[in-house]
Formats: sequence, C-alpha cells, structure tokens
Amino acid sequence: MTDLPLSILGLWLLFGFAIAAVASYLLLWVLGRLHLRQRAYEDAPQSHRAKTGTPTMGGLAFVIALLAALAGVRTAFLPELIFLVVACGAIGAIDDVLAIAHRENRGLRARTKFLATALIAAVFLREIAAAPSLFPRDVLFHAGALWLAAPHWLWLVLGILAITGTIHAVNLTDGLDGLAAGTMIPPLAVLAIVAVRLPLPAAAIAASIGIGSCAGFLLFNRYPAKLFMGDTGSLALGALLSGVAILTGEMLLLVLIGAVFVAEALSVILQVSYFKATGGRRIFRMSPLHHHFEMGGLPETKVTFRFWLASLLCSLLGWAIVR
Repeated sequence: MTDLPLSILGLWLLFGFAIAAVASYLLLWVLGRLHLRQRAYEDAPQSHRAKTGTPTMGGLAFVIALLAALAGVRTAFLPELIFLVVACGAIGAIDDVLAIAHRENRGLRARTKFLATALIAAVFLREIAAAPSLFPRDVLFHAGALWLAAPHWLWLVLGILAITGTIHAVNLTDGLDGLAAGTMIPPLAVLAIVAVRLPLPAAAIAASIGIGSCAGFLLFNRYPAKLFMGDTGSLALGALLSGVAILTGEMLLLVLIGAVFVAEALSVILQVSYFKATGGRRIFRMSPLHHHFEMGGLPETKVTFRFWLASLLCSLLGWAIVR
C-alpha cells in the first residue's frame, strides 16, 4: 500500500463517521446507565450549570473508530499512531473517572497529565524514528521545494512539546457544545491531503477517520449537547492531530492550522500570568478565550460557529502555504 487516491480517503471518512455515530449512540445509553456524567466546572458561566448530568467520556467513539481501522488495514506507522491516540485517550479517561468520583470537575493534576502525555509522546517519537525512513525524518516543515529539518535531538524535543502542547490546547478548547470536534475537522483535512501527496497512507487514513469521527460525534455533541467527549476525547484528538502533523513533517504548520487551539491555550497562560503579576487583575473576562466571548454576551452557538470559521480560515491559509 503506497498511495491513496482522494476517493479512498472519502471512504475512510465515511467509515469513521459511521463507526463514531453508532458508537456515540451506544455510549450515550451505556455512559448514562453507568452514571458517568459531567459536572459543570465551578468557575464556568452560569449558563453552563444546565450541562451538569450530561453523559461524558463520549470521546471513546474516536478511539473505537481508529481501533476498528487497525483491524482492517496494515500499513507502516498506523499502529504507532493509534498507540499515541489510545494511550492519551486512556489518560483522559482516568481523569474523567476521577473527576466524576470526586463529584467535582477536577481529576488528575495538570502536571500529572502533562508528564504522562510527554512520556507517551517520547515513546511514539522513538518508535517512528527507529522505523525505516518512510516519512519526512526530522523535518519540521515543508512547502513545495522548501524543506526545514532539525538535528534529531531537537526534532525529538520539539516533537514532545508539539504533542503535549496540542493535547492540552485541545483539552482547553473543549468547553462549549461542539466546539472542539468542529474546530478539529479543518486542520485534519489539510494534513490528510498533505499525507496523500507524500504519500503516507497511515497519516492519511488516520486523519480521514478523525474527520469522519468528529462529524459523527457532532450528531450528539452539537448544541444542545446530549453527549460530551470529556478529557477522553480531547486528549485523544489532540494526540491524533499532533501525531499526524509530525508524521507528515508539518510540525510547525500546527501553529497556523491549529491557531484556534493555540489562542485558547495562550489566553489561559496570559490570564494566569497577568493575574499573578498584578495581584488579581485580568486581561480577559474569563479564560479560556471562548468564555471571554460568552461573558461578553455572545450566545454559545455563535461563539462555536465563529471559532469553527476561524479554524477553517486558518487551515485554508495553511493549505495555501504548503500546497
């Protein structure tokens, strides 16, 4: 398997959509029966109180779709990529279960999640680096005839930072109905097309399934959400996006096509830093950034749609650069 036409990617997208839609439907019932339900974050806007009791950990649908693909296709780097997604999703699942058990929206400490995901990232990077040179080894960015590479040690360090940073940025973005899943689709689409042109089947298949899975999950996660992805889903999606970007040699492109996630993470960093430095003053009404717009009176659905649009525009700009 050395090449993948776009039509085949369309089939994998439909495969991901079907598996995730069915899995989400079943998870909606199973998670509810197991009382695995979300508790609204204490500091979130008052309108979020109504979300308490919604089944969470629906992000298992993304993991199920990728595992189903692994059962049906064998290609280089797909097992390693799925390991990254499943392992990070497992960390998120532990976090979700602990948060539910503690009866408040706090599970694992941020430091624990960061270190655990960094360890998983290091294992993933060492595995793909040890394999035959079938992907742009040590490449940080490429566009046409331009290829930007780094020493292997620096590629490893930046790779760990890219994976952990993306994972936790997506985690912060998952705060409104449909926000994270919808924002994830455009950057995955760009990377899927890049993977086809290399060609790199594993990245193309995984990205296509990710797109379909997000769309299938949105059937139940769009406003008003009946099912939340939880940290199970946000950590898995962040791992998928960053893993595919690294495999395709477009690590630095993540900053542009994932600009919404970057903005969400930066808003938290700036807010916390400024708050501590000034003794309680704030830059934003509330962070992450989507809450700032909510607190300004913008309805949740409009915030979500505008963030989706921003993700699409940034991804189109990214594609215009690398095409």
